[in-house]
Amino acid sequence: MTTQTDHTEITLLVDRFFRALDDREFQGNRAERFLTEDARMETPLGTFEGADALRGTEEALGRYERTQHIASGVLVETAEGGDEATATWNALMTHVHGDATRQMYGADADPLFTVGGRFDAGLVRTTDGWRFRRVAVHPIWTQGRPPVGVGDA
Repeated sequence: MTTQTDHTEITLLVDRFFRALDDREFQGNRAERFLTEDARMETPLGTFEGADALRGTEEALGRYERTQHIASGVLVETAEGGDEATATWNALMTHVHGDATRQMYGADADPLFTVGGRFDAGLVRTTDGWRFRRVAVHPIWTQGRPPVGVGDA
């Protein structure tokens, strides 16, 4: 059974993770605040594991001038024993294209690429609190064009 404390802590982890994505706060050991060492990130741009999990995410976000990730409806289920959990949440992800993409698409092109989707994650309780072991992004819809060099999301 999931306790209110576990639900709150995992929801805060989701919120802090999304804020870190938008603030690009993954230099040094900051990833340890969110991910286990063997973490796996599954995105439309590919699957990344371990240390590459954040490098892949940073590379994807680096294609944009700015981003804003909004999470809602976080649902948490704790496994028996309480040291593992799953979480799902809805996400609205707005991306402002960088100069290269805007130049390629032309001055009249939409400067935004917006994705509505769902995330699902596997988490483990560590001595420092809950951490993501696996995070998967599942786009449901998109509006605008993806950045240059990326196929449809």
